[in-house]
Amino acid sequence: MWPESEERNPGQTLRTGLTTGSCATACCVAAAHSLLKQSQPASVTITLPKGRQVELKIENYRHHNQTAITRTIKDAGDDPDATHGATVFVELTLLTEPGIIFKAAKGVGTVTRNGLLLDVGEPAINPVPRKMMTDHLQSLADFYQYPGGFEVAVGVEDGEQIAQKTMNPRLGIIGGLSILGTTGIVRPFSCSAWIASIHQGIDVANANGITHIAATTGNSSENAIREHYQLPDVALIEMGDFAGAVLKHIKALPPLSGIQKLTICGGFGKMTKLANGHLDLNSRVSAIDFEQMAALAQSLGANDALVKNIQQANTSIDVLNQCRDQRIDLAGAICENARMVARRYVPEQMELEVWAINRQGQFIGSAQAANHSGASL
Repeated sequence: MWPESEERNPGQTLRTGLTTGSCATACCVAAAHSLLKQSQPASVTITLPKGRQVELKIENYRHHNQTAITRTIKDAGDDPDATHGATVFVELTLLTEPGIIFKAAKGVGTVTRNGLLLDVGEPAINPVPRKMMTDHLQSLADFYQYPGGFEVAVGVEDGEQIAQKTMNPRLGIIGGLSILGTTGIVRPFSCSAWIASIHQGIDVANANGITHIAATTGNSSENAIREHYQLPDVALIEMGDFAGAVLKHIKALPPLSGIQKLTICGGFGKMTKLANGHLDLNSRVSAIDFEQMAALAQSLGANDALVKNIQQANTSIDVLNQCRDQRIDLAGAICENARMVARRYVPEQMELEVWAINRQGQFIGSAQAANHSGASL
């Protein structure tokens, strides 16, 4: 019954997948059948939050006294997901008292910082997956007339290693991955887990008293801005191409948020896209607009020959170099335009600045409020 298909472009069909929360729920259902009915189905059907039913294959079963251990392999469809192909497992134990207790098994992290949806010390199993597992287990308990409760320990094989490819360590989720999902479905190239981590990163910084955060497009921009301001890791938001995820979440913060300053830092080409109003900076969605750069350079004094060269250029770096040869600060102007776009979302009381770097990780342009001066470039 899954995965379904989505048309992204004509002739290009992409597969959806299932979240780690859906995988853990399927493991719970299989383990409950094993403990309460002594059956071991090869696959189980679960109901997603919006009512759709999907079927997942169960890889194997193990028993130890009142505990059943089941596994399934996550298929994220055609999404570039760090957990695609990972083995999710659940250790389900019968309890004499009603209720459900969640624990982190090997490969699932524990919350160590405020600002997430879970309290410090809790296993990193998000609220929607917890509800999915609770609803399914309660339904099976009612069906089998089982009066007791369950201990649910969710794990991911090699989860600690996979988590190093995510933002979990920076968010204060230590020891492994998070069990995620709001709809149960992974939609191709939605990068919902990344966007969720951006939101969580801002919330964690805010909850831990950070007043200045920096959102960066990659490692080079992160390293440059960290060194410039000596920012701690908790203040650094790895936004990648998702500038909109940062700006819209900043806009939604409560009025008394403790964050007083937002810095956006990225490669020059990415900043030209933001300056042109794009909030998704990925090349699948937005392209560098050479006509826009030519018009901006002309407004800064570029001659006709340079304007024509920019219009016919192949790369943004080529444009930048030609402008610098004629002492035209195109990078600074791009940063200012990008700052004006970002200001539509960022509250006026919050200081906002934009920095651009070259491929060597060096600052080449910046734009700050009139009463704040940037570093010498």
